[in-house]
Amino acid sequence: MWFQVTDPADPAHVDTVLAALRDAPARCGGVKVLAVDGPSGSGKTTLAKGVVDALGCPVVHMDELFPGWDGLADAVPLLVNQVLIPLSRGRAARYRLWDWETDTWGGSRDVAHAPLLVVEGCASSVGAAGGYAALRVWVEAGRAERMRRGLARDGETFRPHWERWAAQERALFTADRTRERADVVLSTGDGS
Repeated sequence: MWFQVTDPADPAHVDTVLAALRDAPARCGGVKVLAVDGPSGSGKTTLAKGVVDALGCPVVHMDELFPGWDGLADAVPLLVNQVLIPLSRGRAARYRLWDWETDTWGGSRDVAHAPLLVVEGCASSVGAAGGYAALRVWVEAGRAERMRRGLARDGETFRPHWERWAAQERALFTADRTRERADVVLSTGDGS
């Protein structure tokens, strides 16, 4: 899976998120949802893993919800309808998994109703999803650094996909004003 993390999260970033989360009100029924958002390669998954390791809570990876390389915006209603609405009603949730190798929907994953849920990935706090978030965290790094990280992880053959994806991110995040609506903004690299 793309969201395997080998580097540890910056402890100061994890502490910042944990402190902000402590006083954040639950907006998804009785579930506090931490949305870790930002552009690809910025360090969202690394930060989310640090929080999950500290708190032992479940996590939903947006990479599992995107219906392919052109499905960034389409994942938001999938997250809301399959995960956030059921949890807000006190029920467990289940979402379909995108199979990137076959380019189609695969199995599904259950999400237990718990006091805290981390949702990490691009668009995790966009639109209606943001209304369910107790805390919206924006993680950023410069474009060149993000591209370097992504290609180091995925390989040079994915460059055209990354560029197409980046265009979707710019359009979606600009229209939504995602960074401006974040409760916490963290930088994991230079601004270039």
